[in-house]
Amino acid sequence: MYKILGADRKEYGPVSAQQIIQWINEGRANASTMARAEGTENWVPLSDIREFASLFAGKPPPTPPPVTSGIVNPDAVAQAVLATGRTFSAGHCISRGWDLVMKNFWLIVGASFVLAVIQHTVGLLASVCQGGMFILMLKLIRGQKAEFGDAFAGFSENFLQLFLVGLVSTLLAAVGFLFCIIPGIYLIVAWSFAIPLVADKRMEFWPAMEVSRKVLSQHWWSMFGLLVLGVLICLLGVCVCCVGLYVALPVFYAAWAYAYEDIFSSATAPAPQPH
Repeated sequence: MYKILGADRKEYGPVSAQQIIQWINEGRANASTMARAEGTENWVPLSDIREFASLFAGKPPPTPPPVTSGIVNPDAVAQAVLATGRTFSAGHCISRGWDLVMKNFWLIVGASFVLAVIQHTVGLLASVCQGGMFILMLKLIRGQKAEFGDAFAGFSENFLQLFLVGLVSTLLAAVGFLFCIIPGIYLIVAWSFAIPLVADKRMEFWPAMEVSRKVLSQHWWSMFGLLVLGVLICLLGVCVCCVGLYVALPVFYAAWAYAYEDIFSSATAPAPQPH
């Protein structure tokens, strides 16, 4: 088992060697990502660990996207992310989302249920609830310690920006639907990563919407496919006496979070000094 350091200087793990190999293959870790085996004190690059060294032979490390917050340059951030060449598969995201929910069933389903009640009660808080759900999902995906309360972090962390990104994107997408529907569909898909960016990167709402739109201009059809699959899964959940929706919806959110992580992963990092 190993722990690694992300670009945010947080520890991830412990995770198995197989999990790290998967992260390397997905572009979420590279030769300079710092890691240490359990029971050891020194942090070393993955390329210096014999178990992973062969994976980097003749393979230059990808440039990680910047970890951003506050006022950002959407063009610069989007270009940095697109330069990594990362992609995602809708089907693979759904598969991993299912596995994540099954491994953390009561935590995820319980949190999703409570957030759904809040959303149905106060519809304007939907984006705040979704932001908290993404925070919970991303912690689990990254191997961090996740708790039930993380699902409600949107109410205490960046609340205003989460509220605004939901309100503004919904209003503008509604305007788009007035113009032959297609513009509205385009905007909904293009802004799919806006809420995760506000929740995860602490961006302000408009830069997050712009970064999402610019990045997804290169992945629009993949994201559209994921959203369509997600809707179909939720419809199947409704067919199972409606109870299935409480499982289908978390799987959809988990798949969405995996797509975001595949593109904006912060697991790669320049080599920091060993602790």
